[in-house]
Amino acid sequence: MHTFNINRRQFIKGATATMALSAIGAQAMDILNQQKTWRVGLIGTGWYGKSDLFRLMQVAPVEVVALCDVDKNLLNEAAALVTKKQKSGKTPRLYNDYQKMLSENQPDIVLIGTPDHWHCLTTIDALKSGAHVYIQKPISVDVMEGEAMLAAARKYKRTVQVGLQRRSTPHLIEAKKNIVDAGLLGKISHVEMFCYYHMRNTINPPIQSVPESLDYEMWTGPAPLRPYDGLPHRGWWRAFMEYGNGIMGDMCVHMLDAVRWQLNLGWPKKISSTGGIYVQKEGKSNIADTQTAIFEFDNLTAVWQHRTWGASTDPDYPWGFKIYGDKGTLAGSPYSYDFTPIGDGKKIHSDAVYEREKYPEDTKEKDIEIHAAPATRLHMINFLAAIEENKKPIADIEEGHISTASCILGNIAMKTGRSLSYNPLTRQVIGDAEATQLLQRTYRAGWKHPTPDNL
Repeated sequence: MHTFNINRRQFIKGATATMALSAIGAQAMDILNQQKTWRVGLIGTGWYGKSDLFRLMQVAPVEVVALCDVDKNLLNEAAALVTKKQKSGKTPRLYNDYQKMLSENQPDIVLIGTPDHWHCLTTIDALKSGAHVYIQKPISVDVMEGEAMLAAARKYKRTVQVGLQRRSTPHLIEAKKNIVDAGLLGKISHVEMFCYYHMRNTINPPIQSVPESLDYEMWTGPAPLRPYDGLPHRGWWRAFMEYGNGIMGDMCVHMLDAVRWQLNLGWPKKISSTGGIYVQKEGKSNIADTQTAIFEFDNLTAVWQHRTWGASTDPDYPWGFKIYGDKGTLAGSPYSYDFTPIGDGKKIHSDAVYEREKYPEDTKEKDIEIHAAPATRLHMINFLAAIEENKKPIADIEEGHISTASCILGNIAMKTGRSLSYNPLTRQVIGDAEATQLLQRTYRAGWKHPTPDNL
């Protein structure tokens, strides 16, 4: 028997009843009273892998049965923390090989916190093993990986929640309900999304010997094998297109997904983009330091802009979105939202919900994004409720695929210098054979790229 260990009354007091019920639904609140115990495995025990696991452990009783990482130091560190946190006091079984972890433990739920280039294979194999999956964003490094992941989730009838937790962020749920859905913005035809964080790594480290604690061959997996020049953890891998999709894949995916959710948007009709390395030419990083992308929907244009240099256009919103209507503007971010009406209406401001008193352990957790912790907890509750009800979660794999693939298509548009229109039914870029070829990366020798037809 499994058991949901959350105090319903305490939960509703922690965030407002309106926000909680809006986020996870009345039926989900009833599920919180049911009895269940979840057997959980984690693949990728670095920063956000542990963070996601700890949020899940806060809202439901789980037994963490296994951990997997190719870095022994990260693995042992995570094992010590998990052993201390879980009620049984048991140490999870530890693995270097995630497929062995899956076959020997058959967990109910698998959390995946690997770098982006490993998201696809680990997700599909976890689904094949019978597990439900919580996968970090972006879901994939190429469009065809995402198509394969979506097909696998449907084929094996498993629930997949993507870590696009803006959809479960209390103040943004409030903004959607009370401002967007209430019609305060009027007719909406333009959106701006942006990131001006100076987050691009510009160092130029020398080639080094691989430490004994790291299985660098396995860490690289299907991606190109770069000469080893230091531990890739906590951001160095994000400096390279070999392992992800730059700041478009890392930061735009959050804001594009948030806007799509706020406005009930599907696939963009057309995507174009320009950019490159314009300023920060020092160092090895090969991701764009400057990029603009335009996502065209019916009667609406959404524009993305990032710069990893210079100042933010709005110091209160260095990373976020602004939705423009003919009656007002909504600015939103993980930290706050602001509604500014046109004319004499009332401005509305709201900040992120923090739950330090309810979860005092948050204040002691290393590297926690404490402003995002309540959103991730709601995201986990929604995930569990979706499993129980056999329904799609709020950030279902299909939604994660649309947001991820749109950002990848933005990079392809920048590379080709052409506007692109993607057809998800034919899985082709309409009228562009070259761009269609770029929908699927070449895997390293020894690794097979999955497609929807070869699962």
